[in-house]
Amino acid sequence: MIVRKLSRNIWAVSLTSFLMDISSEMVLNLVPLFLANVLGAGGTIIGAVEGVAESVAALLRVFSGYLSDRWRKRKWLAVLGYGISALSKPLFFFAASWWHIALARWVDRVGKGVRTAPRDALVADSVDAHNRGLAFGLHRAADTAGAFLGILGALLAVRFSQGTTFALQAGVFRAIVLISVVPAVLAVLALALLAKEPASPGSLVRPRLRFRGLGRPFFLFLGLVGLFELGNSADAFLVLRAQTLGANVLAILGMLAVFNLVYALVSTPAGALSDRIPRRSLIVGGWLFYALVYLSIGLARESWQMWTIYGAYGIYYGVAYGTARALIADIVPAELRGTAYGAYATVVGVMAFPASLIAGILWDALGPSAPFFFGSALAFLSSLGLVVVFGRLAPRTQ
Repeated sequence: MIVRKLSRNIWAVSLTSFLMDISSEMVLNLVPLFLANVLGAGGTIIGAVEGVAESVAALLRVFSGYLSDRWRKRKWLAVLGYGISALSKPLFFFAASWWHIALARWVDRVGKGVRTAPRDALVADSVDAHNRGLAFGLHRAADTAGAFLGILGALLAVRFSQGTTFALQAGVFRAIVLISVVPAVLAVLALALLAKEPASPGSLVRPRLRFRGLGRPFFLFLGLVGLFELGNSADAFLVLRAQTLGANVLAILGMLAVFNLVYALVSTPAGALSDRIPRRSLIVGGWLFYALVYLSIGLARESWQMWTIYGAYGIYYGVAYGTARALIADIVPAELRGTAYGAYATVVGVMAFPASLIAGILWDALGPSAPFFFGSALAFLSSLGLVVVFGRLAPRTQ
């Protein structure tokens, strides 16, 4: 792996994601506990809040990606998105009801909707095809290392503020929100000052918003991603599942730290591996592994089992998450990468609402195991679909 030869933009984007995830993960992983322990929200409300947060800004992703293709400006759209997410933090501090939290999550996700596609296109435009998997893997590793440190910071704050108390306390949550503002601001500054706009890829003709040019392989992949995401409910349900098995706030944060540490360690070598073997093979393997992880969550009976499950969950993300983004760059025209990443992120975001709402309803109606059995079944079906309909399609070479 020749990591040192990656361009300045890859490092700038990775640093930005590192800092923003320190900020975000300090807060967002505690949101379901704040909703349940402080505000008394049930599974259906939590599912709706998390689902709407991911879906409400989903359409922004495809338009933001298209605009980055149209204007040939990746960097400043990404900076704008990170800035909006940074501005969401004070809303969490003042939240006093579940709809206040929903509003704060919405603003944060609007920022993510604006930045995601231009940022991914910026990465793809800043590296050659032979190191694409490595670049996306490094970015995911930096992103997740930030998440690990953010969760570790939240864990220490909880430990010294409320000790081993089972439920999250409101004052502790608000103190953590205040701390999270600092890395969020630094993330925006890092991208604004360190990244450069890459040379325009592909044709010099400015594209119109037409999806046909993205090609049949992309839409087949997108359809399977949609099926998979229907069973991929918000990770808030993993947090609540651990608590139903007897884990306190400190233990849950420890589990999340294990998840992010494993994710960070696996992402870069998995991305580099995807440059040497078919990326679809890694994604199929990742989805099948996810099916086993979700099945294990549904079958878990003791809180200690969730430590192992969270580590395994990190392996799935490390193998499949960055690899999917590298695959998209392989199968769409270079001048439409922003639109493609926007469409991909939109499908993921749109499916988050029904996925989390279904999970919340299953949780309330059939018990905490039901959402995970449902997600496991859909992941298995999606894996089979990728093998059957996508295996024969050749990627572009660009």
